[in-house]
Amino acid sequence: MIPLSVLDLAPIAQGSDAAQSFRNTLSLAQLAERCGFKRYWLAEHHGMPGISSAATSVLMAHVAGGTRSIRVGAGGIMLPNHSPLVIAEQFGTLESLFPGRIDLGLGRAPGSDQITARALRRNLASDSDDFPQDVMELMDYFSDEPRQPVRAVPGTGLKVPMWILGSSLFGAQLAAHLGLPFAFASHFAPAQMMQAIEIYRARFQPSARLAKPYVMLGFNVFAADTDEEARVLVTSQQQAFINLRSGRPAKLPPPRADYLQHIGPQEHALLDSVRQSYAIGSPDTVRREMNAFIDRTGADELMIAGQIFEHTARLRSYEITAEVAQAPALEVV
Repeated sequence: MIPLSVLDLAPIAQGSDAAQSFRNTLSLAQLAERCGFKRYWLAEHHGMPGISSAATSVLMAHVAGGTRSIRVGAGGIMLPNHSPLVIAEQFGTLESLFPGRIDLGLGRAPGSDQITARALRRNLASDSDDFPQDVMELMDYFSDEPRQPVRAVPGTGLKVPMWILGSSLFGAQLAAHLGLPFAFASHFAPAQMMQAIEIYRARFQPSARLAKPYVMLGFNVFAADTDEEARVLVTSQQQAFINLRSGRPAKLPPPRADYLQHIGPQEHALLDSVRQSYAIGSPDTVRREMNAFIDRTGADELMIAGQIFEHTARLRSYEITAEVAQAPALEVV
């Protein structure tokens, strides 16, 4: 049976705030731990009214401190926004506080628009073209004998697992070249998923960190007791997705049962473009759709996402997903 993990954007729902979002995040992480999910990742985004995980390392400490065994990670840190030394120190600190439980996923995108990116870095002299060099610099900070004169304290000599994240072929090639595990953002950008998986597996070079390819794929699950209920729950994320792609990011809206009846062909096309990475429905429906996705991709692990307006409904969705994961149908043959 392949492992399942959780991807949390720490959504801020309409009528709520970041403080409540953080309480919800810890509540979901504790449930994920009880239900047997392998890891709990948080994603770095900036300037988004509906996403509160901007200070990703800080929020990871909140989650790790409120749980006992589940791995806690960044899915991911957008490295163009940061000095590699700062990230080495932050994750060296996390690994020292919570040994053996911290993951570091690294992304090439800024996780924001260009204005926000400039506010983060103050200048854009260093950009995503430097990503491979920044990753190697960061790996060196964690090595037992760094080549650089500056030391990450804490950080040097700590074995923090590192992942390359991607939504295109670039990340697949870099992960393969460096011999690192690869996480593809198929939950929101599945168009190049199959090609990226093929390239990564074909070009993978074994390393001291990883002997053979390991692929984790983002997958959205909206599970409820009935198909009808799940189809209503997913409309919050559908609205948020359309708002974001239309340049109108906002807080997570409440579900609307009639939402699909009030959008045009362009919006329907946007939703159709990501439908392959969704399971929406009752336990039987989720089991069937998730199993089909695993069979098609050969994923080694799934990172389950799903922004649901009501926190209790979101908890129930992940409970159902965990129950589905116990079924023999999810075993990789």
